[in-house]
Amino acid sequence: MEAAVAEGQHTAAVYGLIRAGRCAEAAALLSRELQRGGRSRGGLSLLGYCHYQLQDFAAAAECYEQLSALHPELDAYRLYRAQALHKAGLYGEALRAAGPLLERPAYQGRVLRLQAAIRYAQGDLAAAESLVEEALAAATEGGGPGAAQDPSERADAEVNLGCLLYRQGRHEEAGVKFAGAMQVLGCCPELSYNMALCCYAAKQYIPALKHISDIIERGIHQHPELSVGMSTEGIDVRSVGNTLLLHRTALVEAFNLKAAIEYQLHNLKAAQEALTDMPPRAEEELDPVTLHNQALMNMDSQPTEGFEKLQFLLLQNPFPPETFGNLLLLYCKHQYYDLAADVLAENAHLTYKLLTPYLYNFLDAIITCQTAPEEAFHKLDDSAGMLTEQLRKLTKQVQEARQNWDDEAVKKAVNEYDETLDKYIPVLMAQAKIYWDMKNYTMVEKIFRKSVEFCNEYEVWKLNVAHVLFMQENKYKEAISFYEPIVKKHYDNILHVSAIVLANLCVSYILTSQNEDAEELMRKIEKGEEQLSYGDPEKNTYHLCIVNLVIGTLYCVKGNYDFGISRVIKSLEPYNKKLSTDTWYYAKRCFLSLLENMSKHMIMLRDSVIQECIQFLKQCELYGRNIPAVIEQPLEDKRMHSGKNTVTYEARLLRALMYKIVGWTP
Repeated sequence: MEAAVAEGQHTAAVYGLIRAGRCAEAAALLSRELQRGGRSRGGLSLLGYCHYQLQDFAAAAECYEQLSALHPELDAYRLYRAQALHKAGLYGEALRAAGPLLERPAYQGRVLRLQAAIRYAQGDLAAAESLVEEALAAATEGGGPGAAQDPSERADAEVNLGCLLYRQGRHEEAGVKFAGAMQVLGCCPELSYNMALCCYAAKQYIPALKHISDIIERGIHQHPELSVGMSTEGIDVRSVGNTLLLHRTALVEAFNLKAAIEYQLHNLKAAQEALTDMPPRAEEELDPVTLHNQALMNMDSQPTEGFEKLQFLLLQNPFPPETFGNLLLLYCKHQYYDLAADVLAENAHLTYKLLTPYLYNFLDAIITCQTAPEEAFHKLDDSAGMLTEQLRKLTKQVQEARQNWDDEAVKKAVNEYDETLDKYIPVLMAQAKIYWDMKNYTMVEKIFRKSVEFCNEYEVWKLNVAHVLFMQENKYKEAISFYEPIVKKHYDNILHVSAIVLANLCVSYILTSQNEDAEELMRKIEKGEEQLSYGDPEKNTYHLCIVNLVIGTLYCVKGNYDFGISRVIKSLEPYNKKLSTDTWYYAKRCFLSLLENMSKHMIMLRDSVIQECIQFLKQCELYGRNIPAVIEQPLEDKRMHSGKNTVTYEARLLRALMYKIVGWTP
């Protein structure tokens, strides 16, 4: 309940709230008074100021529009309205509002800078640069005595030119401009952020993190009321709102950039923590960049919410330009190819603006693959051909630069080579996947062998070569030669290796009669899991379980169900730690295969093994009540019945089938 304000004390109360930084309360009080007493200049002006401080720029613009109509002789309100419209993303209206003020010498410099900012936001960099230079010239020529020597005016121009250089991809030059401005203007969070952004774009992550750390430490020291880091520690804190103070600290921008760096370095947990460390705000108060990053970095655990956020952002104006490409890529990753095609068709105007030719061609081929795989393969082959040509040219440039002892040229060529290789690998993998889905593993191997000159040091490539050799069932020794170096590289941290890689290596050892190597690897995995459980007893690890499941599956495939099923059953003990959606997936496949062969009278099991199977399924019923049997796709309209999508339900079905086939009664 809001406290009543005594008659005649409203002005004092409003100013008191504004001084205390409680602009939301001040705005509410002013709105009530304006409704009662009509439009007054003082009330509207203060309300516009409060809305601007709260970053509700559309509401601020409306207040200044009313003030301009009430007092057309006061040009300041027209400028304030234009500034608010710019901040609200209404660029056309902002330009129209600011245009007439160019004829007023007192406002010319500010209007030129505002127009430059609007053109910059619209992506018209040439016009923005022209306006920045015009503003600087106007300040020098018409600003009166000493204007030419005003260092802050020049520093502002340097910042603007730095922003333009950044958008042109000239990141090092931009960084120099920002550093020069900082020497004049002093320590400024916004400039520190700009410099961090330049370092990030140049992939210089250590100096970028140093600038970010300076911003965060300064924000924590000067503004403890912003509750930095409280949410990560689990403390329930109130939203700090979207205030101008928060904007000036650059804390939100700094934490978002830190999250992006950690994400690029594959430190997903650190990236997620960076997002929760920022000053707390309600979800409806989040800025577009934070919303985008939350969607991206929590996609594995919250895919439905992630898609909803990205879809919402695409309808906003403006939205982070990366949103469009990331939404399309994630649709393809989750196999929603129809949705990706619809988004491309509905946003053709964004395709040329926000997607590089490489990314557009890649997405087009991936979507085409669903209906015309041969055509898609040729499209990918065209892209692969262009990229391999670039890689060969860059290899030659690196060699020539090394011969000339030109370290700068070597660094530049190597960076370009790495960037081109990062584009080539997804194209190559997409080509290979077309034949992988057809189970034409010989052709997949052929595709990989064609790329050996560029990819032989690339771990993802080695891993996929190992997988395709393993799947051919007669090249286990060759598969070992690719799996082994990957496992040996992480031997001291064996659990960092994917469980399926360890399982495939174990199976390859067994099938090439290297049982001792298989046993040694399994002992190493067991030891790794024991060490991990000492440090974190609550953490569940599935590496050894999945290795045993794969080995059990192998024996079942070979027809040795007695040993295979027993191995599967033992792998899931203890059930409270080893039973999960993934491990149940492997186990139930073996049981379904067993039941199918039993129903066809192709195999006979000893009663003791059947009894062991029934006891196992009973344990799965007991421990699987809250474990989903299937992870549902995030955008499915029709959801599975919650009672049926459990391990308990499926285990009970399998047990009933087993009773029926063997003729036993429960």
